[in-house]
Amino acid sequence: MSGIWGWFGGGAAQKRKDTPKNVILDLRTQLEMLQKREAHILRQIEEQDKEARKHVTTNKTAAKNALRRKKVFEGNLEQTMNHIGTLEQQINAIEAANINKETFEAMQKAGAAMKTIHGKLTPEKVDEAMEQLQEANQLNDEISQAISSVNIGQQIDDDELNEQLEELMQQDLEDKMLETGSVPVDRLPTVANGEPKGKAPAVVEDDEEAELRKLQAEMAM
Repeated sequence: MSGIWGWFGGGAAQKRKDTPKNVILDLRTQLEMLQKREAHILRQIEEQDKEARKHVTTNKTAAKNALRRKKVFEGNLEQTMNHIGTLEQQINAIEAANINKETFEAMQKAGAAMKTIHGKLTPEKVDEAMEQLQEANQLNDEISQAISSVNIGQQIDDDELNEQLEELMQQDLEDKMLETGSVPVDRLPTVANGEPKGKAPAVVEDDEEAELRKLQAEMAM
């Protein structure tokens, strides 16, 4: 028979049927049937208990028969509950074993994937590639510095730039002094000999007026 089933795919079908998940499904089906039986027996026990109570004072024979049937049902209930407990243990054990198996297989696949990703990559090859990359970066920096050091175009004298900068600063200072009505000390007219002549006091007076206006402006702010 096994040979015939092998010809018609019976072996493969039986193998698929015996997979852990299918076994768990079969066990759960059986467990559900036993739980229904348990509920049915409990109802029967309750009915026999009511029957015994009903006849306890009027018909002792009927009451005893009811108690006898109740005892039988209680024995069946105990047996059914034992079966239920056994099936639950088996289901939990198979589920745990199946989870372990699937976890192990997943770890194996992960290891194979890592091996495929790395291929022929080794730490030595990584170090070599990093060294080559560092040399290339260093060469690029040297080339950039060499290019930057080449001066193209007209050379400009720094002394000349400094002189022009000082002239601009002096001109800016004179413009500000003219706006406030004062004259820089280094730009005051010089007298060759003797005391300053008639316009010197006016300059001092203008300076005082400029300071006064400056104070007034600051107070107004």
